[in-house]
Amino acid sequence: MLIWALVVIVILLIPILAIVLDSQIGSALADRLSGGAAPGELDERVEALESEVRYLTATVEELREESRFLRALVEGETDDGEAPRLRSPGEEERGPSGVD
Repeated sequence: MLIWALVVIVILLIPILAIVLDSQIGSALADRLSGGAAPGELDERVEALESEVRYLTATVEELREESRFLRALVEGETDDGEAPRLRSPGEEERGPSGVD
């Protein structure tokens, strides 16, 4: 009787195992056990993240410059009597005489 019970359990486990392995959970588990993402895919994701960080860094710098400009505009004129000017991207900051 015990042998028949084991045979029935094994027979029932085969389709259950097939269903689980064929599902998304089974695919994720197999990917996790095999070592995760492919190296090429991982390199692409890292490159995309690095480009996004570069874009966000440039955007933050632009916002910082705009904030300085608006603060100077609200507070009044600059020390040398000229109105504050917003620099274009890539333009270096110059001293009061216009020379570095």
